[in-house]
Amino acid sequence: MATGIKDKVAILGMGCSRFGERWESGAEELMVEAFGEAIEDAGIDVSEIDAAWFSTHYEEINVGKGGLPLSIALRLPNIAVTRVENFCASGSEAFRGAVYAVASGACDIALALGVEKLKDTGYGGLPGGLGGTLAPQWVAKGSAPGSFAQLASAYQAKHGVAREDLKRAIAHVSVKSHANGAKNPKAHLRREITEEAAINAPMIAEPLGLYDCCGVSDGAAAAIVTTPKIAKKLGKENIVSVKALQLSLSNGSESGHNSWDGSYFHTTRIAARKAYAEAGVKTPRQQVSMFECHDCFSITEMVTVEDLQLSDEGGAIKDVMDGFYDADGRIPCQIDGGLKCFGHPIGASGIRMLYEMYLQLQGRAGERQLPDPSIGMTHNLGGSPMSNVAAVCIVGAYA
Repeated sequence: MATGIKDKVAILGMGCSRFGERWESGAEELMVEAFGEAIEDAGIDVSEIDAAWFSTHYEEINVGKGGLPLSIALRLPNIAVTRVENFCASGSEAFRGAVYAVASGACDIALALGVEKLKDTGYGGLPGGLGGTLAPQWVAKGSAPGSFAQLASAYQAKHGVAREDLKRAIAHVSVKSHANGAKNPKAHLRREITEEAAINAPMIAEPLGLYDCCGVSDGAAAAIVTTPKIAKKLGKENIVSVKALQLSLSNGSESGHNSWDGSYFHTTRIAARKAYAEAGVKTPRQQVSMFECHDCFSITEMVTVEDLQLSDEGGAIKDVMDGFYDADGRIPCQIDGGLKCFGHPIGASGIRMLYEMYLQLQGRAGERQLPDPSIGMTHNLGGSPMSNVAAVCIVGAYA
């Protein structure tokens, strides 16, 4: 019987490029930037890496199909490199591949790296696409802000929330993230904003204004993983281990009939439930120290905290306004600024989220450092509210 991966894999090193309008750098240079930090942090030679997983979404624009771009850019030692893509959760998918390879005993040391060059596409948001074989089945035509605005409307209707209360709550979400991102030298947007500015910003898709939407950015992030035994043998202390990693994908039920009311993420609830069971987390609101969630839009974060069982259903607005998820709150959310301040270079985001949890757990987050965090969690979402993939990863000190 499967026993899960709790404490079978340790993070040996991580790296993250500076995110932003990186016109001066190609995707290969961003990969080298993130990997250089990760390999130095791990304290190993590139020849010691047994296999790699590489995530990028818009391959025609960025670096081409397959694993060769990563292998060539990093001069990897002729090892297996697997390119993965799972919508906006591609980074988490790459990390899962590396983690499972180590947990299974197939590899001693594995690399996961994600990159994206969205600014080069020329789009103001994510580039348009045909959706491949998915489009004829369940993809509704429309914009990403429009789809997530529908999520806001459904949530508002279900819980009887006044428009003014919803606007002020999602504005607070953005203000909190901007305050955190202002302290992060690797974030794209580093300017604090006020709630009034967020509320009165130009409307993108009712009720989502300009400051409720994450930006378009370039970036890369990398993780090198091994077993706790090898990490100790290499002299590592304060080891961060993977407690759980679960994915859940829509099967079409959200779009196929009206059993789903549009106000929450069905897949996130499933992935979170499985991840908590794998990690042995019984009371997430009491046990989770900090988390990063997929705040592509401010409403996404507010809905997700309920799906992750951190707020009661319908209780997120009160918790948000009470500062429960602020930097000095009970469970800080997006302590590094989140997608809201980093932007969302698709292949990199899932690993970038883990990078902050890793730094925090090792006490290396500088000005952002939280006091004595013990359990960190990331939530990476791909697709739309009506058809998506959700990834939940839990990390903590190796026991």
